Parts: sequence; structure tokens; C-alpha cells
Amino acid sequence: MDGITQPPTTRPAVGAIMSRRLVTVTMDDSLATIQQLFKEHRFHHLLVVEGRALAGIISDRDLLRAISPNIGTLSETDRDRATLNKRAHHIMTRNPVTVRPTTSLDAAATLMLEKKLSCLPVTAEEGRLEGILSWRDVLKALLASATDVSGTQAA
Repeated sequence: MDGITQPPTTRPAVGAIMSRRLVTVTMDDSLATIQQLFKEHRFHHLLVVEGRALAGIISDRDLLRAISPNIGTLSETDRDRATLNKRAHHIMTRNPVTVRPTTSLDAAATLMLEKKLSCLPVTAEEGRLEGILSWRDVLKALLASATDVSGTQAA
């Protein structure tokens, strides 16, 4: 720093900035269903649930690794199409790293950096799924808090 004391920042907790609009799949949903959801909703992670409890997470990269690269091409075969019959539980990451709605923004951002994660499912203490926090949510909140402190919007 240049000797200027910065005022303390007040950053929101995860619960205030997370996305509550969730699209979920069950452990037995097919990769064809998962592929369609990724296309429809244009996001990068799907949460896998059993009832209201989080069971795992699937990224678009997990899906791409699991299905044949020939899907949707002229060289697609029955064997390629069969990869779409696999189930969510075959490719999901089990026991994903999670945070609580009361987790501080700084703690969540640090966890994402340390674990190299692009999102964090948000769960209640009993494991019930509450939302999801993406790196975009974190960045927006950090920019908003920087604007609040300085009184001007960052360029």
C-alpha cells in the first residue's frame, strides 16, 4: 500500500450472493438428459441430489470426458450413442466441497482458489441443498464491495 489507510469492507455472506435457482439431476438420470440440460441452461455445473440432499456434482467437462467425441457427427455409431445411457452416478464427483449460507465471501473465495474450484454447492447443516456459488458470483460481489468502499465504480 502507499500509506493510505483503506476503510474496512463489509462483504456479504455466501447466502446473500449465491444462486438459488437450481437445476438438479438425480443419480439415475442419463448422460443424454444431463447433456440436454447443459445445452438448455448454458451453465457449467449440475448438482446431483437424492431427495433434497446433495449427493454430488457434475461439470460440463466431466460430461465431455464421459461421452464419445463422435456424438453428433457423421461418424457416430451405436456404440457412441450408448455412452449417453450411462447414469449421473457414474461420472459425478461424490462428496463435493461445500459451504454454508453463513460462510464469509472471503472464506469461500479462498477455498475456491485453494481447491481450484469454479463453484461451491451451498448446503444447510443437515446437508439440504440451498444454492450454488460460482466464481462469477464471487467476482460480482467483490466488485460491488470495491465500489461501495471507494464510492466509485471500478473501470
